[in-house]
Parts: sequence; C-alpha cells; structure tokens
Amino acid sequence: MSTTNPLLQKPKRRISTGIVVVIVLVLALAAGVGVQYYRGHSKVEVSSPGQTEPAVITGPGTSGKGVTVGKAGAKVNIELYLDFRCPHCAEFEKDSGATIDKLVEDGTATLTYWPLKFVNPDASARLANAFAAAAANGKALSFADNLYADFSKSWTSGQLTDLGTQLGIGDAKYQQALQDNTYGDWLDSVSKAADDRGVTETPTVYVNGKQLPTDQLTADGLQKAVDAIAS
Repeated sequence: MSTTNPLLQKPKRRISTGIVVVIVLVLALAAGVGVQYYRGHSKVEVSSPGQTEPAVITGPGTSGKGVTVGKAGAKVNIELYLDFRCPHCAEFEKDSGATIDKLVEDGTATLTYWPLKFVNPDASARLANAFAAAAANGKALSFADNLYADFSKSWTSGQLTDLGTQLGIGDAKYQQALQDNTYGDWLDSVSKAADDRGVTETPTVYVNGKQLPTDQLTADGLQKAVDAIAS
C-alpha cells in the first residue's frame, strides 16, 4: 500500500474575498468606462429624416416666454415643461410624442416648449441651449424629438453639431450659439417663469392654461384634454 508523503503535497490556494471584490470592481469600472465612451462617441442618426417641421410662432430669446410652434389660430395650446436629461420626459415623449406631433401638424394645437435645467445643471443647460439654437433655425420639434429618440447618448458638443448638420442647421451661427451658450440668459428667464407658475417637476403639461394631472400624462389623457376643447 502506497502512502503519500504529507510533506510533498501541494498546498491548496484560496482566493481571498478581498481579491474577488477587487476583480469585480475592476470589471465593473471597465464596463462603466466602455458605456460612457459609447454614449459620448456613438454615431448620430436622425430618427425621422424629412420630418415636417411646424412654423416657429415665438422663437427663443423673448424673456420669460417659451418656444411656440404650430399654426397660428389653433384653438388649443399645449405647454410642455421639460428637461432634456429627464428620464420621465423621455418616457412621456416615447408615449405621447407622436400624438403631440400630429396635433401640431394638423393644426389642432400649438405647442410651447419650456426647457428647464432641473436634472443636471451642466448637461440640461447645454442641451436646452442647443435646442434654442435649433429653434432659432426653425427646427424646434425635430431637434427635440431626436434628443429624446436616443436618450442614452451623452449628447456631447460634437454629437449636437452632427445632429444640427443632419437637420440642415450646421451653420456658423448655430455653432457659435453652442460654444457661447448664447441662450443662457433666456433659459434663466424661462426657469424663473416656471418657478413663478409653481412648476416643480418635469414633465409638466398645461392644455389651454389648465395643468394636466399626473395620471393623465399619457397619449390618451392628452388627446382627451385636447378633444374636450377642440370639439
């Protein structure tokens, strides 16, 4: 009968819990860096090329006034207080965006954008300024729709430049507005007007001056509120 010399046995190695935790953290960090890189470098693709763009009735820059688009004389006005970094706004756009676009396109309603800076003082303000620059070029609706259509993007200055180019507004004036935060003062006035009205969250929606309850912030709820006025 053979026996094994205990002195020749190889000791079993145990990986400590601390090492495992470090490995997991490193992998998580690497994954996070990869996701962040993709968000800031992914290609910009316009979701609805050739989309009909409503006329800008009130452009950006008028102190305390939002951007209004649509056909003058519509019986209904939809006011949308939004933040381009707000996930709930993105959900609202996904659910109700097509309904709003149709109401504006067929002349049933005008739409007033009130871009706010609730979520991220830097990113929200940067995207709101870019939206204003696009609105000044007559591309308010398509620009806003595309910001939400790819909400996962960081929407860096480069990506905003690409979006403007694809929408036909990649001129020097648009570029300068992005670089100089041209509409910063106007955005401050919009924020003050929202505060004065008691707006504390996004999205907040008014239909002809009446706030839509939270449980009616759906395509169906919005359509019913509009129909009650337009019919």
